[in-house]
Amino acid sequence: MTKLALYVPLEARPGKEQEVADFLRSALPLVEAEAGTVAWFAIQTGPSSFAIFDAFDDEASRDAHLSGKVAAALMGKADELFASRPQIRKLDVLASKLPS
Repeated sequence: MTKLALYVPLEARPGKEQEVADFLRSALPLVEAEAGTVAWFAIQTGPSSFAIFDAFDDEASRDAHLSGKVAAALMGKADELFASRPQIRKLDVLASKLPS
Protein backbone atom coordinates (compact mmCIF):
# COMPACT_ATOMS: atom_id res chain seq x y z
CA MET A 1 0.00 0.00 0.00
CA THR A 2 1.26 3.43 -0.93
CA LYS A 3 1.58 5.39 2.28
CA LEU A 4 4.50 7.82 1.93
CA ALA A 5 5.32 10.62 -0.50
CA LEU A 6 7.60 13.51 -1.27
CA TYR A 7 6.65 16.94 -2.57
CA VAL A 8 9.31 19.28 -3.89
CA PRO A 9 8.18 22.73 -5.10
CA LEU A 10 10.67 24.34 -7.49
CA GLU A 11 10.96 27.90 -8.77
CA ALA A 12 13.10 28.36 -11.87
CA ARG A 13 15.65 31.15 -12.06
CA PRO A 14 14.60 33.81 -14.58
CA GLY A 15 15.39 32.56 -18.08
CA LYS A 16 15.92 28.96 -16.90
CA GLU A 17 12.31 27.75 -17.25
CA GLN A 18 12.93 25.59 -20.33
CA GLU A 19 16.09 24.12 -18.81
CA VAL A 20 14.14 23.15 -15.67
CA ALA A 21 11.42 21.50 -17.77
CA ASP A 22 14.05 19.62 -19.80
CA PHE A 23 15.90 18.59 -16.63
CA LEU A 24 12.72 17.20 -15.07
CA ARG A 25 11.84 15.27 -18.24
CA SER A 26 15.35 13.82 -18.34
CA ALA A 27 14.94 12.39 -14.83
CA LEU A 28 12.20 9.96 -15.88
CA PRO A 29 14.52 7.09 -16.95
CA LEU A 30 16.36 7.33 -13.62
CA VAL A 31 13.09 7.10 -11.69
CA GLU A 32 11.85 4.23 -13.86
CA ALA A 33 14.89 2.25 -12.69
CA GLU A 34 13.85 2.65 -9.03
CA ALA A 35 11.77 -0.37 -8.06
CA GLY A 36 10.50 1.28 -4.88
CA THR A 37 9.15 4.46 -6.47
CA VAL A 38 5.47 3.65 -7.01
CA ALA A 39 4.52 6.95 -8.67
CA TRP A 40 6.52 9.96 -9.83
CA PHE A 41 5.27 13.19 -11.35
CA ALA A 42 7.17 16.23 -12.59
CA ILE A 43 4.68 19.07 -13.01
CA GLN A 44 4.59 22.69 -14.06
CA THR A 45 2.24 24.86 -12.01
CA GLY A 46 3.00 28.24 -13.59
CA PRO A 47 5.37 29.94 -16.04
CA SER A 48 8.38 29.47 -13.74
CA SER A 49 6.91 27.19 -11.06
CA PHE A 50 7.44 23.44 -11.08
CA ALA A 51 7.19 20.58 -8.61
CA ILE A 52 7.98 16.92 -8.13
CA PHE A 53 5.59 14.54 -6.40
CA ASP A 54 6.47 10.92 -5.80
CA ALA A 55 4.99 8.09 -3.76
CA PHE A 56 6.33 5.01 -1.97
CA ASP A 57 5.07 1.97 -0.12
CA ASP A 58 7.63 2.14 2.67
CA GLU A 59 10.32 4.26 4.29
CA ALA A 60 13.16 2.19 2.84
CA SER A 61 11.99 2.98 -0.71
CA ARG A 62 11.60 6.68 0.06
CA ASP A 63 15.07 6.76 1.65
CA ALA A 64 16.55 4.95 -1.38
CA HIS A 65 15.01 7.56 -3.67
CA LEU A 66 16.33 10.41 -1.54
CA SER A 67 19.84 9.01 -1.73
CA GLY A 68 19.55 8.10 -5.41
CA LYS A 69 20.55 9.63 -8.72
CA VAL A 70 17.54 11.93 -9.16
CA ALA A 71 18.01 13.62 -5.79
CA ALA A 72 21.75 13.96 -6.42
CA ALA A 73 21.13 15.52 -9.84
CA LEU A 74 18.48 17.86 -8.42
CA MET A 75 20.77 19.17 -5.72
CA GLY A 76 23.72 19.28 -8.12
CA LYS A 77 21.81 21.60 -10.47
CA ALA A 78 20.06 23.60 -7.75
CA ASP A 79 22.26 26.70 -7.80
CA GLU A 80 22.22 26.85 -11.59
CA LEU A 81 18.50 26.24 -12.25
CA PHE A 82 16.48 27.27 -9.20
CA ALA A 83 15.76 30.57 -7.47
CA SER A 84 16.30 28.83 -4.10
CA ARG A 85 17.49 25.44 -2.86
CA PRO A 86 14.82 22.74 -3.26
CA GLN A 87 12.94 22.02 -0.05
CA ILE A 88 11.98 18.35 0.06
CA ARG A 89 8.79 17.81 2.04
CA LYS A 90 8.02 14.35 3.42
CA LEU A 91 4.31 13.54 3.33
CA ASP A 92 1.99 10.80 4.54
CA VAL A 93 -0.48 9.48 1.96
CA LEU A 94 -3.97 9.17 3.41
CA ALA A 95 -5.61 7.59 0.36
CA SER A 96 -4.58 6.81 -3.21
CA LYS A 97 -5.71 5.29 -6.48
CA LEU A 98 -2.94 3.89 -8.64
CA PRO A 99 -2.97 1.40 -11.52
CA SER A 100 -2.32 -2.16 -10.43
